[in-house]
Amino acid sequence: MTTTSIRPENGDSAADTKAPRSSRLALVVASGGTFLAVLDTTVVNVAFPSLRSDFSSEPLAHLTWVITSYTVVFAALLAVAGRVADILGRRKLFVISTGLFTCASLLSGIAPNLPLLVAARTLQGIGAAGMIPASLGLVLAHTAPARRAAAIGVWGAVGSMAAAVGPSLGGLLVNVWGWRAVFLINLPLGVLFVLIAVRGVGADPASGRRMPDPIGVVSLALGMSGLVFGVTQGSAWGWGNAKVIGLLVGGAVLTAVALLLSRRHESPAIELDLWRNRSFAGTNTTALLFGAAMYAYLLSTLLFLNAVWGYSELKAGLAVTPGAFSAAAGAMVVGRRIGPAKQWLAVLTGSVLFAAADVAMYFVLGSHRHYLELWLPIGVVAGIGIGAALTGLSTAAARSLPPERFASGTGLLMTARQAGGALGIAGLAAILQHSGVIGPHGYLQAFLASGVCSAVAAVAAVTIRHRASD
Repeated sequence: MTTTSIRPENGDSAADTKAPRSSRLALVVASGGTFLAVLDTTVVNVAFPSLRSDFSSEPLAHLTWVITSYTVVFAALLAVAGRVADILGRRKLFVISTGLFTCASLLSGIAPNLPLLVAARTLQGIGAAGMIPASLGLVLAHTAPARRAAAIGVWGAVGSMAAAVGPSLGGLLVNVWGWRAVFLINLPLGVLFVLIAVRGVGADPASGRRMPDPIGVVSLALGMSGLVFGVTQGSAWGWGNAKVIGLLVGGAVLTAVALLLSRRHESPAIELDLWRNRSFAGTNTTALLFGAAMYAYLLSTLLFLNAVWGYSELKAGLAVTPGAFSAAAGAMVVGRRIGPAKQWLAVLTGSVLFAAADVAMYFVLGSHRHYLELWLPIGVVAGIGIGAALTGLSTAAARSLPPERFASGTGLLMTARQAGGALGIAGLAAILQHSGVIGPHGYLQAFLASGVCSAVAAVAAVTIRHRASD
């Protein structure tokens, strides 16, 4: 497959080196939408104790659906949403998805009972799944080739910051206004981004292709939902539990059906030919591994600070915030300073830095608090690694695809990362179940496992270099 280079070619006009207004606005709304979508994967974790207090009559297993319903639907629909974005147009899907997300945020914030809250969170997940691939596709479609790496750097920085700043922002909102504030804060921002997109960003043309195979879409969505939910609940219910086995087997079968249908249908749910591009396939493999390491780390750090060092939810959230800013810095440096052909090196370096930070935590942390001399510098290094690796992956994936398939590729890349995240969280739960949640041992084992997984991602990143010319 012929790749689309992001490097400026000889003869590029001045317009390629100075972004027009529509390009800047596309980057603003896309980054903002991504911030909201990623933020809601983490911010609700901090509100969980407050939810338990307000819905004290509900079983704990039912309350976890407030988190799980969003995560499962978000992961399950990313790949399909990328296809729809390329067919309908990125701006159109972005506006629809952000509008749905904003309305669902309102419903979540005013939900009088748990079933309605879970239903609203499910709608939020559907909206978020459309926002992510549409947003990056929007940026790439409205950005000159010479500026795409820098634009992805900004987009990646915002996404990295959202994932890391979620706990501290959530803790602040819950402490001041209660759990409903973590949803209602989305309303003014969502409305603003929709208005800017409609008025300031030009519509990109629809591809004219048919909508994806509906049977394949349903099979993929249900299959991915079963797999992600089964992995997520495995440690809680027991891996031998009939429900977990049913979810995993059913999810695997339905996903296989979707893949088989996609091989034969003229408008498949999954564009399998994207994976024939070895550079793109390499970024997906690396994203799966790095996603597992990153999501396990992000949750482990908060649990460690709360359970071992005795930090409150708010203090723990603030303690990890410097990592959010260093992640943004790492993403910006990669986007602005590293050429497209060297993005594999950014992924490798970021993965190695993140692995080193995880291993350092395993060896030097313990029950005694050493925030300034140990935790802070290690957390900053981990953040730089996260920002560099994620931005490098997005840029390398985009470089390997033609413009009309940007959103489809983004959806598949994010699906790989979210699937990896589900595996990482399941691995964390298994480690803590085995080693215990009291004392530092289980959390340190989790840091070590995260470091090993990131090191494997670094090895996978090397393959991107050899495949970049395909």
